[in-house]
Amino acid sequence: MLTTTRVRSLARLATEPPRAALDVAALAAVWPMLTTARRGDGHAVLVLPGWLTGDAATMPLRTALRALGHDVSAWSLGRNRGPTGRVVEELRSRLDRLHRSSGRRVSLVGWSLGGLYAQELARAAPASVRGIVTLGSPVTRQAPWMRSASGMVDRGPRLPRGVDALPRPWAERGSLRVPATSVYSRSDGIVPWSSCRYESRARRENVEVRGSHLGLGYNPAVPWLLADRLGMAEGSWRAFKPPAPLRPFFPQSR
Repeated sequence: MLTTTRVRSLARLATEPPRAALDVAALAAVWPMLTTARRGDGHAVLVLPGWLTGDAATMPLRTALRALGHDVSAWSLGRNRGPTGRVVEELRSRLDRLHRSSGRRVSLVGWSLGGLYAQELARAAPASVRGIVTLGSPVTRQAPWMRSASGMVDRGPRLPRGVDALPRPWAERGSLRVPATSVYSRSDGIVPWSSCRYESRARRENVEVRGSHLGLGYNPAVPWLLADRLGMAEGSWRAFKPPAPLRPFFPQSR
């Protein structure tokens, strides 16, 4: 028998596509407001897509950030099929190249699984990363689904042939030592919102928006938040506070 909580979870999942379409429509409506958002200083920003998506999914975000003065790079690795060895090594190299070529630290923006990549890149090379923003990413490192995924790979002999070749969760050593903002929605139908919240500590924040998981990259609140976070001068981090006209888009931010 399905519990009320389970029914609600299934309903959120089933309505993800139409709710994402509403996010796209809302973004088009508020797009002109972005002209008043905080502008960037030209430092490099690397945008990482979610699982089974690619650069096409993040194009609206990247377009908005470029218009605001950021030097934006796409991930350029095709469809995101997980943290394979090639993906991990290429992202490490890409971060290093962006840092060395510009002489400035790089900001990382990751959607869903892309947010986990951003975290692990920041752990591996904190001197190269200015800060990260994750969108609907399970930032809790010990989230149950991560333990389950790793366990499935470890039990490969008992599973169908080829399972042992699946990429396991990518985990770098060390703590997360750069400013980090996690954006989440309580109506997320794919990733449990509670796993998208950092524990309270310095230079960590959780910002709630309204909307779907599949629509986070088009959510009208997200480009404004990114403009604010990425437009801060390096070393001058402070918690996000939405302007009064946009507070309805941000139910809670702390």
